[in-house]
Amino acid sequence: MTNPTTPPGTPAGAPPAKDHGRAGRDLRAAFTSAFVLIGAILASLLLWKTAFMVIVVAAVVVAVWELGRGLSAKGIDLPEEPLMLGGAVMVVVAYVFGADALVTATAVTALVTMLWLLRRGIDGYVQNASASLFTLVYVPFLGAFVALLLREGGLYGGGFENDGVRGIIVFIAVTVLSDTGGYTFGVLFGKHPMAPVISPKKSWEGFVGSVVFSVAAGVVAMVWLLDGRWWVGVFLGLIVAVMATLGDLCESVVKRDLGIKDMSQVIPGHGGLMDRLDSLLATIAPVWLLLHHLVFRA
Repeated sequence: MTNPTTPPGTPAGAPPAKDHGRAGRDLRAAFTSAFVLIGAILASLLLWKTAFMVIVVAAVVVAVWELGRGLSAKGIDLPEEPLMLGGAVMVVVAYVFGADALVTATAVTALVTMLWLLRRGIDGYVQNASASLFTLVYVPFLGAFVALLLREGGLYGGGFENDGVRGIIVFIAVTVLSDTGGYTFGVLFGKHPMAPVISPKKSWEGFVGSVVFSVAAGVVAMVWLLDGRWWVGVFLGLIVAVMATLGDLCESVVKRDLGIKDMSQVIPGHGGLMDRLDSLLATIAPVWLLLHHLVFRA
């Protein structure tokens, strides 16, 4: 008799898959991993914020590796060396020199990557070059906006008195709470799928939860941490809720097209790093733009 908890296609004699309920994942492992990551981020920001750039660079490198691993399922072979090295340079120059330097570094990395692919010959060049430019924009370019936000308070120092540190904490907190609200409302109340073909578990009820949590977090963070106006916090929360949802859907489309469930298993209970960065990468650019012009330069 087939074990009801064993997924179809599981080899005979294989141990039954663990049933994690409607959550769909090991919550104990997920919470443990989350606490470790959050602890490392807070420690680097509060003690010496430049150390946080090491975490960002490492995340970019791992994310490029994960995308390369996933794209290989479709026969796409990313040139990881120029993408990883160029991505790291993009983050560093964005932090040290600002947005103009990021644009230049992105253009140079794109050109170097396409030239690097010439060594492989003609076959598959357009496919691999297109996937490489997609990866370049999706991971290191968007990720480098974290560096732009962090440099708002200067290049050195740390602690809550630094604008850049507070901006990063607000950005991460509001995005995480948006995901938390969506997850909570989706598990408790989700009945109407938002995009059943792309992500069957994502519901409109979950999106309402994302909006409620992120707007509330945005207002509190804006008033108490950034000394900004409450209505800017409302805009912040709405932007994060919408962009985080779109980011999650976009990554779901990529994984479904590639035929994979998770990008990797580097984070216990969460899957791959990209499975956690999808919302953050989608929200960071508009969050930086909003905070840069309506809070830090106001």
